[in-house]
Amino acid sequence: MENNSPGRGGRSKPERTRNPGKENSGKPERRGKPETKPWQESRRGDYGKPKPYRKSSPKEDLIRLNKYISNAGVCSRREADKLILAGVVRVNGKVVTELGVKVSPGDKIQYEEQTISKERTKYILLNKPKGYITTVDDPEKRKTVMELIRGACKERVYPVGRLDRNTTGLLLFTNDGTIAKKLTHPKYGIKKIYHVEVDKSLNKADFEKIKAGLILDDEKIEVDKIEYIEGSKSKKELGVELHSGKNRVIRRIFEHLDYNVTRLDRVYYAGLTKKNLPRGHWRFLDEHEVNLLKMISS
Repeated sequence: MENNSPGRGGRSKPERTRNPGKENSGKPERRGKPETKPWQESRRGDYGKPKPYRKSSPKEDLIRLNKYISNAGVCSRREADKLILAGVVRVNGKVVTELGVKVSPGDKIQYEEQTISKERTKYILLNKPKGYITTVDDPEKRKTVMELIRGACKERVYPVGRLDRNTTGLLLFTNDGTIAKKLTHPKYGIKKIYHVEVDKSLNKADFEKIKAGLILDDEKIEVDKIEYIEGSKSKKELGVELHSGKNRVIRRIFEHLDYNVTRLDRVYYAGLTKKNLPRGHWRFLDEHEVNLLKMISS
């Protein structure tokens, strides 16, 4: 005999029904927490509720004096050390001549009677055209990349790495010394991709030589990847990916095999691309791109 008596509390439990649309789907119904994106994991808890930011302790807010001076755009850290040793830097009115001293955001830092304020970090991406040299100042009065970003911000920013005068493409500027140092240091292996065009078709034998690595100035130079540009009518155009930051390395590779580089354009740098950035124009990096740089160089 069936038991149709009501359950506890005098009410019978309604029969659970399935979703008619999923009756024969053959796929189990998903339950549980919603999918979390990788960049959300450190800031989000169960069911997408944001976790409160962890407050830093006073010790975490301390920064080396030379780094503070460098971040303010006065000079490099090494030059800041020289200023400290020369006795021209004061912290809260007292002359500091000892290296390694740390200061807090509330301290008053002075250089030759002028108060230094820590600048906000800025990150600018330029699509460099031909004819500009990558330097802050040129004694020969040639055109520099600094002219192309003039007025972008009040903070003093500097180019990260170099592009030759006739090399075009992505060039990053920042006053973040930590990021700049890591992006240019060989051990971090920052990925770069170039669109290369040479004066004659690259034959298969030379293609394989570049792919295998070449000895230049008693040192083996390797590229990570080399490909013919798809859709090109000739084999003069190539895509070259590498991590090396050596001076003129791509031009030297092709010159070694008797090719002249007629066009060299950096189209990818540390996760950044030229999308929606015309030649000769610049833009600020967005928050996601800045975080990407910090993750790559961490």
